[in-house]
Amino acid sequence: MSEDSQTCDLANRKCVPCHGGVPPLGADEIGQFLGELRDWEVVEGHHLKKSYAFPNFQQSLALVNRIGEVAEAEGHHPDICFGWGRVEVTIYTHAINGLSESDFILAAKIDAL
Repeated sequence: MSEDSQTCDLANRKCVPCHGGVPPLGADEIGQFLGELRDWEVVEGHHLKKSYAFPNFQQSLALVNRIGEVAEAEGHHPDICFGWGRVEVTIYTHAINGLSESDFILAAKIDAL
């Protein structure tokens, strides 16, 4: 299976709400899911992070708006920082203060935009 088809498979899944009471993903699970994404990094085993560069503010804002639409549809909301020519997305599951499968699903959906 190619990397693109793996990402597509993950992107076709649905985020599942987490209300806590479950542990964050372990290193093995994180590594497996991370291999299905493009250019995301795991920071301190706690969150996913990816940066995008654009030639202007308008294109940065357009990505932020598309991410917002996906996040609302999934009920899973990333932290987004943006400005002229840049967007930085941080994803983790707040209820467990770490990473869940839904974080990787949302990242794959963002990659598919």
